[in-house]
Amino acid sequence: VQLQASGGGLVQAGGSLRLSCAASGRTFSDDTMGWFRQAPGKQRELVACINSGGTTTYGESVKGRFTIARGNIKNTVYLQMNNLKSEDTAVYYCAADPTGLLRGSYSHYAYWGQGTLVTVSS
Repeated sequence: VQLQASGGGLVQAGGSLRLSCAASGRTFSDDTMGWFRQAPGKQRELVACINSGGTTTYGESVKGRFTIARGNIKNTVYLQMNNLKSEDTAVYYCAADPTGLLRGSYSHYAYWGQGTLVTVSS
């Protein structure tokens, strides 16, 4: 099982980035897929998650700016990030929860990608 996150980079404040996650090794269609982030010295936190039915949950700090979506291509999930702020700088991880529940704690997610760095300059 492998989750491959991509799309990170350096962007100016107010800009946009789109992260992609491609999962392989098993079927993830029934899983809840999530994006988490971890900044230096901080705990890993939920950015957004989406279940198989398309219901979403967002972290408070990204509501209205970020959008999570499952791709038309099987086993893909995206995170569209708009109006980026310096405090969004972090390593972003995609993850999968096989229970299919919408849960915000990283401890519930069984599968993890390697992370992609997002740096927002002010």
